[in-house]
Amino acid sequence: MSNTLLTQLEQRLAHLDVNGLRRQRRVTESPCAPDLLLESRRMLAFCSNDYLGLASHPQVIAAMQEGAARYGAGSGASHLISGHSRAHAELEARLATFLQPVLVEGEVLTFSTGYMANLAVLSAMADRDSALFSESLNHASLIDGARLSRATVHVYPHRDLIQLDALLTASNAATKLVVTDSVFSMDGDLAPLAEILTLCQRHDAWLVVDDAHGFGLLGQHGRGALEHAGVRSSRIIYMGTLGKAAGVSGAFVAAHKSVIDWLVQRARPYIYTTAAPPALAHALLSSLDIISGAEGTQRRTHLAALVQQFRGALRLQRWQNPASDTAIQPIIIGSNAGTMLAAATLQSAGLWVGAIRPPTVAVGTSRLRITLSAAHTTEHVARLCDELNRIESEVAT
Repeated sequence: MSNTLLTQLEQRLAHLDVNGLRRQRRVTESPCAPDLLLESRRMLAFCSNDYLGLASHPQVIAAMQEGAARYGAGSGASHLISGHSRAHAELEARLATFLQPVLVEGEVLTFSTGYMANLAVLSAMADRDSALFSESLNHASLIDGARLSRATVHVYPHRDLIQLDALLTASNAATKLVVTDSVFSMDGDLAPLAEILTLCQRHDAWLVVDDAHGFGLLGQHGRGALEHAGVRSSRIIYMGTLGKAAGVSGAFVAAHKSVIDWLVQRARPYIYTTAAPPALAHALLSSLDIISGAEGTQRRTHLAALVQQFRGALRLQRWQNPASDTAIQPIIIGSNAGTMLAAATLQSAGLWVGAIRPPTVAVGTSRLRITLSAAHTTEHVARLCDELNRIESEVAT
């Protein structure tokens, strides 16, 4: 490799440094939990997506151990060769049963990650003759899936139903897909799914819903955004993740059985990937027991109370905390430098909060992304709010 190539790359990295955009990995040394060890220092964390506190739940850990003893460490092949275990099949069946009230003739297909699931759905369900109508704040996996599909992509403004309707009306594509997050991961607000579904019915479009931050949390029984919005349709293709509220790893797509069969036949990210270890699927059966049972209800109720406590205790004058009733609570500071300073100041006080900068969010909207968990206590939240209120005046926006 020539020195010129390395020099160019190093100059680009230096540019990230100048603009406060270089990303760094941090090493944790204990289980995922509010009280954890970060590079040998004890911290109170508000930055994981372990919304129900199941990542280190004893019942889930025991199920993981049992699954490894029963099925071994790995699957050994893709699902369509020899990697589809009894644990995978049982998880898909259990998820389909759990989601039956919000599905129409629904089946479930599991994936190793939510990113892969979104790539699979959009690349298999759309082609050059299709049109995708993508929410402006959609997750990167949906954006990349849209690109991979080779369809014509129309981006509509955040929660703008009038513009979405106009775009759908103007399109003469053979196949139309409206694609949206349910809970927007950097803002915590919700897509108007009932109204979007009405537009999809009017314009004969599929509705693809990424419920990564809603499954297990939203709805009376934790069935996610569809239950919360009271929607049910055979035109809905629903993606949920299993590494957030479910506490383990992986994802699934739930849809009409014909959609699932088509994905098995044509979704390259599913067909050509080694199946996830069966032990993960076995552990997720335990997670699903908790989510769907009395303990899941109790944890969701506790989390909702923490969200209200957090929003009621903030006394911010310059920073913004946009309205969000979910576990995702952004504190918008503005500048990259101010956001990094705020995160560092919190860390010096023993609080670990994520600092989010472009390109994840728009320029000028850098923020602290605070995530609450059912594993947090009221004392944890009070401590965080006290520190945020205290340091706001010390950090330039």
